[in-house]
Amino acid sequence: MISDELKAELLEVGLEAARQAGALLRDGRPADLSVAATKTSPIDVVTEMDIAAEKLITGILAERRPEDGLLGEEGAQAPGTSGVRWVVDPLDGTVNYLYGLPSWGVSIAAEFGGESVVGVVAAPMRGETYHAVLGGGAWLGTTRLACRPAAPLDQALLGTGFAYVQARRAHQAEVAARIIPLVRDIRRGGSAALDLCDVAAGRLDGYYERGLNPWDLAAGDLIAREAGAVTGARPGERASGELALAATPAVFASLQPLLEEYGAWHD
Repeated sequence: MISDELKAELLEVGLEAARQAGALLRDGRPADLSVAATKTSPIDVVTEMDIAAEKLITGILAERRPEDGLLGEEGAQAPGTSGVRWVVDPLDGTVNYLYGLPSWGVSIAAEFGGESVVGVVAAPMRGETYHAVLGGGAWLGTTRLACRPAAPLDQALLGTGFAYVQARRAHQAEVAARIIPLVRDIRRGGSAALDLCDVAAGRLDGYYERGLNPWDLAAGDLIAREAGAVTGARPGERASGELALAATPAVFASLQPLLEEYGAWHD
């Protein structure tokens, strides 16, 4: 059981780390920014700023919470001894950032006992920071968030994303093509963390994607749930790399069976 005092401390640390990393990424982006490395495919990129932002965040966490564990997208890992583990995506939406598009963010979550208890997503180009504490609601600054009122699936605006591996991307396009006629429309924002926050803020009725990593989900999933959204994957399962789904309760109930029928959980 985690105390309210510890959750408050973790939130303070997460907000500060996200604020500093967001400022670095916003103000320190070089004009000649280029690809530093690739991951799953030649179009799945890492920039020097991803690496710099993770180094900044891990430095803050090491100073403020030296006994905590850590899992970072760009390779930072530490087991920890406190029972708390930080899950960090220093730059979610790297391709957007590379191209100068504004839809990118810093995602930081603190887990305790394998469950996210604090989530922070900073979106510097929006001038927005989202946060949630387990059991304490989801917030955009000082404004409490709530997902949209119930709407039928045919009036739902959905978000999704596509992998950087060709075979998986092709299957995801087939699934999206089957869903588009059934909904209001589909958006592809390019940042899973921001898509989940947009569900929390009522800017999307739902969001689904296959192939996410723990750092893509850890903060945004908590923020969406604390705003009243339902999150999950295949029936009876939690959101994971196999499939992640977050939506208003009504849209979740309609969309999950379709994703199961269409095989959104496999390549």
